[in-house]
Amino acid sequence: MEKQYKRVLSIAGSDPSGGAGIQADLKTFSACGCYGATAIVAVVDENTVGVTGVHPIPVPFVAGQIKSVLDDIGADAIKIGMLHSSELIRTVKDTLSYYNINNIVLDPVMVATSGDKLLQDEAIQTLKDELIPFVRVITPNIPEAEILLGEKIQTQEDLPLVIKDLSFDRSVSVLLKAGHLTNDELVDVFYNAETDEIIHLSSKRIKTQNTHGTGCTLSSAIAAYLAHGISLNDAIIKAKKYTNKAILAGAEYKIGKGHGPVHHFFNFWE
Repeated sequence: MEKQYKRVLSIAGSDPSGGAGIQADLKTFSACGCYGATAIVAVVDENTVGVTGVHPIPVPFVAGQIKSVLDDIGADAIKIGMLHSSELIRTVKDTLSYYNINNIVLDPVMVATSGDKLLQDEAIQTLKDELIPFVRVITPNIPEAEILLGEKIQTQEDLPLVIKDLSFDRSVSVLLKAGHLTNDELVDVFYNAETDEIIHLSSKRIKTQNTHGTGCTLSSAIAAYLAHGISLNDAIIKAKKYTNKAILAGAEYKIGKGHGPVHHFFNFWE
């Protein structure tokens, strides 16, 4: 009997420096034991210092990439990253609606680690109204959550108070990341909309500027573990542990002049 890969499709932008976007997603899928495929939505001119430009791929061509992968290879899970326009958001959702894939993880990328804006203003409402209710899990950081909520999040205590509001009528599970707070102990909060429970995920802050692509890595790890068929709570916990270890291992390295990447393959080489 032929073996079958666990398959994950990433729909996201490309990062030529290799630390974020499609490149980080593929590394994460591989490190977590999955076969990765991609649909590239934009070619981004960036490095560890910042974003210089974004060149969108024509929207029908993005839809074609998704169909080509899913019609042939299929997917056990999908990770969605940067979607820069309303037209693209609608097209991705409409294209995916033809396929019966439940494990869709959305990283609502709006701002790069460098602070550069990646999402058009008019696309934010489309993301909220049309794509977020369609997926299984979203993974906003605090600035992204503030944009989605239209209000400030200032303390650790605010996270469990607002997380169900991010769930859009408690239909979407939410991992709200605490990395932008100043605490030495970071406590991400996960709301499982399927069981109506809140889980606190604590970790020590790692002192490093090598955080480029951390959000991409975490959301991709969640998708990869869901592709393996484990429970939603366990996928979140395992993805958080994997990402923390990748940050810790990457902190020992110097690459680039700005925010370097995490070490996706810490389990395989030094």
